[in-house]
Formats: sequence, structure tokens, C-alpha cells
Amino acid sequence: MLMKRVTTNTLLEMKNRSEKISMLTAYDFSMAKIVDSSGIDVILVGDSASNVMAGHETTLPITLDQMIYHASSVVKGVKRALVIVDLPFGSYQSDPNEALRSAIRIMKESGAHGIKMEGGSEIKDSIIKILNAGIPVMGHLGLTPQSIYKFGTYSVRAKDDLEAKTLKQDALLLDNLGCFGIVLEKIPAIISKKVTDSVKCPVIGIGAGSDVDGQVLVIHDLVGLNTEFNPRFLRRYIDLNKLMSESIKSYISDVKDDIQKQIELEELSKTKQTFITIKLHLFHCFLCTNSNLFE
Repeated sequence: MLMKRVTTNTLLEMKNRSEKISMLTAYDFSMAKIVDSSGIDVILVGDSASNVMAGHETTLPITLDQMIYHASSVVKGVKRALVIVDLPFGSYQSDPNEALRSAIRIMKESGAHGIKMEGGSEIKDSIIKILNAGIPVMGHLGLTPQSIYKFGTYSVRAKDDLEAKTLKQDALLLDNLGCFGIVLEKIPAIISKKVTDSVKCPVIGIGAGSDVDGQVLVIHDLVGLNTEFNPRFLRRYIDLNKLMSESIKSYISDVKDDIQKQIELEELSKTKQTFITIKLHLFHCFLCTNSNLFE
């Protein structure tokens, strides 16, 4: 039975009928296959791969080539979900033409279905350029991790009136430009609700309250692989870190027990061989000493 692909239009229809949108990250073929077969609506190949896959402190170091590698791996494992890829830091902020080239590379080389960009009015020209090329764009406002050194902290954004007003204006701008969705990260729930009600496109939240059109989480946080990130909004559904550690310890124990058994068997075999050699030697001596008995 063929599964119906989730498209950008599917997400809009879901918003219009008040059906919540589920979204998770994935960075490799095996994980993407599991996430997709579980029925997720959207898979984000996030630049958070810089943190959870490469071990960097921030998302800034990951390159366009690396994002394409992760995205192409994910796409191969997906049959139903919409696959969106983050444009990494430095690949779109300064020049709309460079932004378009980056987006085209992701679409052509990975087979993804759209891209995500952080920012509002400051990247307006880049968004227009990419949309005019027929590439779906998802926006990202609030806490934008690529700007972490500007913020200096991962705390909640848009708490003051001016920043909240700017965020709402940027959301309307992204919607009017034609973005198919917007991610709101770590902003007050009351602001998220106002934005969600004011735009036509779906709004996906992460640490932005429940009055949005859907939610997104990093898969490593959801399943407990990453134990160092513990925000209040995160719900862990399983402690995979603990389960894997216990399984690995059991494997190590089994391997070492088998080796010990093998050593013991080898020692026993050597002992038996020595005993047989001694018996044969004694028997030989007996024959030599009592050879006249057999004459």
C-alpha cells in the first residue's frame, strides 16, 4: 500500500482543520527510517547535528557540505514525511545570491523538500530569491541558535515589548512573503498564540507553549540520548542513554565471560593432555621394565 506523501500543502490543510503537526529532527538513514515509519509529519535535518552528531558547542561550525551529507542520508530513509533542511550559518545571511546557491545545492544534492532559515526582515531579500526559484522556505524566529553569540544566552526571547513587537512583525512578513511555515523557539506562550492566530501558515513551536499548530523536538533529547540538555519544556519519552549503557555493559560482560570460559577450557585441555602424556610415558616405562613378561 502506497503512503501519501506529506507536502507543504498538507501542513496548511492540517492547520485549517486544527490538526496538530508533529515534527522531529533526524540526521542519518537509520534514525530517519524509524522516525518516518512511526508516522511523523515533518523531519527536520537540523543544524543541531553540529551539537548532537559532531559534538560542537554551538550550531555555527557545521558546513553546507555536511548538511547536504546528513540530508541525503535522511532522505534515503523516508517514504512519507516532509523533509526540511536547515541552511547553515554563513550560507545565506550576507548575500541573496549565495543564499539561493546554497538552497539549490541542498535541494539538488540531497533530494530534500524544502529549507529552513533563521531570521526575519534582515534576510527578506534572501527569502524572496529562494522562493522565486520555487524552493519552499520555513522561517525561524525567537531564539535563533545561529545568533547565540549575539544573544549571549539560551534564555526566553521576546519578553520585552519591543522584541515581541518585532517578532510579530517578522512573522507577518514571513507569512506574506510566502513561507510555508514558521518555527517559534523559546518565546512566551501568549506571544506564540498571537502569532499563530495572525498568520495563515502553520506555526511550529519548541519551548513556545501549546497554542501553536505543532511541535518540534531534537530526537536525541526526546529519546534521552542527550542527557546534558534539560529545559523545562522537554519531555523525555525514554531513557535510551541508560538502556544502551546497560545493554553495552551486558555485551561486554558476555564477551569477557566467554573469553574466560575459553581460557579455562584451554587450561583444562592442556592439563588433560599433560596427564595423558604422563600416563603414556609411565606405560612405556612399564613395558621397558617388564618386557620379559611378554616373551
